[in-house]
Amino acid sequence: MNANAKHGWIVPAVLLCVLAVEGQSQSSREYLLSVNGQSGHASVLQVDGHSYVDVDALARIANGSVAYQGNQITLTLPGTGGAAASPETPRPSTGFSKEFLNAGIEYMSQIREWRSTLANAIANGYPLSEDLFAPYRDQASTSLRMTKVAANTQADKSAAQLLANEFENMQKVTNKYLEMRANLEFIDPNSLKSDAIDQKIITCARSLAAMASNNQFVDDGSCH
Repeated sequence: MNANAKHGWIVPAVLLCVLAVEGQSQSSREYLLSVNGQSGHASVLQVDGHSYVDVDALARIANGSVAYQGNQITLTLPGTGGAAASPETPRPSTGFSKEFLNAGIEYMSQIREWRSTLANAIANGYPLSEDLFAPYRDQASTSLRMTKVAANTQADKSAAQLLANEFENMQKVTNKYLEMRANLEFIDPNSLKSDAIDQKIITCARSLAAMASNNQFVDDGSCH
């Protein structure tokens, strides 16, 4: 009898406990079998010290099934299925996904360009206007949305909120100096050096860069 399974099934941790066995060569007796915690009676044939169990009885005790096709016998037990065993579900990553990192790096480059434009305009006394900053703000906003879409792991999602905070702070500092310009207030060329919002932007950017380098989310409060 060919007992090779059609799909190469695997029976995990099957324990056949034969109670009160004192078999003799080539004898058949009824025994109580335990299969994966399920018990039942089945005939066991003992030949030269080896025990053979009827596959139908084995399937019945284990709540499985048997299929016969020509000289092929397929035994399926609960948890094995008729096909190859399903691959183990991957464990969720604790770091950043590649897609999120790439999107985040692109986003932060947009933030840097935005801030550099503001800093250069203030330092050199150039006129400040909404039209000057609108392209940078729009590009950063688009990059931020793409970064949020790319967020997959828990680290991604946590960092995405900090990236959004960076955008909000850039909005605040830009609007602050646009309002000063609109009110014809004097803007010191060195204003950003002592501006609390701008310093938070710089500190947050460094913190985010460190997270990306270490591939680990660490909220040190810099981006709040």
